[in-house]
Amino acid sequence: MASSISSSPVQIRCKGVLFDMDGILISSIASVERSWTKWAEMRGVDPVETLKMTHGRRAIETIARLRPDLDSEAELKVIEDIEIADNDELTVLPGVLDLLAALPPHRWTVVTSATDRLARVRLAQGGIHVPRGLVTADSVSRGKPDPAPYLAGAALLGFAPQECVVFEDAETGVKAGRAAGCTVVATTFSHPVDSLDAAHYLIEDVTGVKVTTLADNEGLVLNLTRLAQ
Repeated sequence: MASSISSSPVQIRCKGVLFDMDGILISSIASVERSWTKWAEMRGVDPVETLKMTHGRRAIETIARLRPDLDSEAELKVIEDIEIADNDELTVLPGVLDLLAALPPHRWTVVTSATDRLARVRLAQGGIHVPRGLVTADSVSRGKPDPAPYLAGAALLGFAPQECVVFEDAETGVKAGRAAGCTVVATTFSHPVDSLDAAHYLIEDVTGVKVTTLADNEGLVLNLTRLAQ
């Protein structure tokens, strides 16, 4: 189980919030699975094994593991084009728009394993305001579960990692946020709970997250009112 799970509401004081994209802000799982299945079939790779590997990981790293004989950069463009062309069933997840509207713009950003081009397309398709800066697969040389993406996200906001809360849904992202020194809140609807044991808190989705903005630039309080059992 996660290291700190409670059925009672909890409050987390922080200065910045770092959101994973797929599985936290938007659901694009159908597109992801169709796109990677298509790529796997094109390249003679088992689609089932491909889908096990791709969630929460940079595409270029997935490609390098599955087909190290191919030009990873060229293949990245192939899968990126396939995913961008497939926006069917992309939806904004419950509670997301209300939560983002409650956060001051300078206190949150997106940290995703998607490429910058793909992330911006998906956020725009979902009607989500794209932050001035975001951390994507193009921003770092090592992806999740390495802490580099979340360290970059905290630095982008201008806060220490220990002052930031990460919202994640996948094992690789939870481990990355924990390794970066952030407080990690994981949602439980898309991945097995036992794969999220590096999270500090588990919630079903973000509908139970309420924001209080503190005076005098002191930061935020995140109230988690619907923790997972």
